[in-house]
Amino acid sequence: MKIYSVHDKEFAGYGKVLTGIDCTELVQAMQETPAPDEVIYVPSDEKLEKLPVFRALTEQGFGGIPIQLGYCNGRNNTLNALEYHRSSEINVACTDLILLLGREQDIEPDGRYDTAKVMAFRVPAGTVIEVYATSLHYAPCGIDGAKFRCVVVLPRGTNLDLEHKPTGEGEDRLLFARNKWLIAHPDAKIEGAFNGLYGENLTV
Repeated sequence: MKIYSVHDKEFAGYGKVLTGIDCTELVQAMQETPAPDEVIYVPSDEKLEKLPVFRALTEQGFGGIPIQLGYCNGRNNTLNALEYHRSSEINVACTDLILLLGREQDIEPDGRYDTAKVMAFRVPAGTVIEVYATSLHYAPCGIDGAKFRCVVVLPRGTNLDLEHKPTGEGEDRLLFARNKWLIAHPDAKIEGAFNGLYGENLTV
């Protein structure tokens, strides 16, 4: 599949590159976080949240609401699923990486989604981006099989365990965690997920 850059005009429908937030110290600190052969996600990292940039991300990135700063690291080259939130997400690429993105507007009435509509965007190391709330996304992919490190900033509580059981009707079928609606590909075998992705389980 064709891989665009987040600096290309095609990215405008999915998010934007952010400037004015110095994440140099954060990127350096991220080099100490684990990057195993599988993908790991940590919603909130206390050490990273003590860095000065946490305040800038709170105030400039999210308008002052409580946030969490964590990371998604590891090795991946496959789509597997797509998720969305009721809020934007800020990512800081600590290595070159690729994001596979879709649009919430293209989810079919029955909750299914055609993977042929997914687009790929390369995010250069050191780049700070906002991924819009309507952009479907999941774990980043590395470049040429390399491991990746990516900062993930979201409203506090996002992606934590649900306090109530979804009804299993309508959009509620997709609710997988707090502020997280998920559509999985059957090949990924994600336990408890709605298997609504059809078509190729894309790889880069």
